[in-house]
Amino acid sequence: MPRKEDGMLFDIHPTPARGKDGKNILYVRPASGQKMTMQQVEDFCCRNHGLRYGELSRAFDVFLRAAGELMAMGYRIDTPIGSFAPRLSLTREFTDPDDISGRDVRLDGVDYNPGKAWNDELAKWNNGFRRANNANTLELLADEERLLAVLRNTIQKGDGYVTVGRFAYHSGLTYYSARKLLNGWCEGDRPKLLKTKRGQEYIYTEI
Repeated sequence: MPRKEDGMLFDIHPTPARGKDGKNILYVRPASGQKMTMQQVEDFCCRNHGLRYGELSRAFDVFLRAAGELMAMGYRIDTPIGSFAPRLSLTREFTDPDDISGRDVRLDGVDYNPGKAWNDELAKWNNGFRRANNANTLELLADEERLLAVLRNTIQKGDGYVTVGRFAYHSGLTYYSARKLLNGWCEGDRPKLLKTKRGQEYIYTEI
C-alpha cells in the first residue's frame, strides 16, 4: 500500500489511563514543530490569496487596538472567525451581591469562541491525516539514564536550572510527560531535584 504523502501530520502519545489490555490509552495531536510566524502567514497569503504584503499585519494591528478598546468598555466582538469578549473575575470570594463594588472586579483575560466558521474552513481544506515519525513516549521514558543526562546537560546550559518546556524540548517528551517526570524526581527519600516557583512558572534545580 503506497504511503500517504499529503494530509495533516499527527503524533501519537500515551495518556496515564490504561485500557482493557493493560496498556496506556493513546491520543493524537498535530505533529510538533508545525508552526508559522506572522510573517510566514503573510508570505503565504501574498503567494496564494492575492493579498498585498503588509495588509494582513496592518489589519491585525488595527483589530487588536480597536477590539481592545471596545472590550475594555464591555463589548463582545462578533467576527467571521469567532467572538471575543472580556472575562471578569472578583478579587476575593463574595456571597452577598450588595458587598461587590467596582473595586472588587478585575479583568481576567479574553474569552474566545471560535464558532462554526473555523470548523467549516478546516473541513474544506483538510485532506486527511498521516502519521509523523514521532518518538514513542513510553520508550523515551524507559531510558532513564539518557533522560538524566539530558537533564544535567540542560541545567548546565540553563544557568543552573531547567523548566518543563525546556526539558520537554531537549528530551523529546511531551510537556505533560516532562512535567510528570520532573515532579517525580522531586519526590521520594532521595529526590534528585528541587522545585521552586518563579513568577508564573516552576524551575527545577539539582539537589
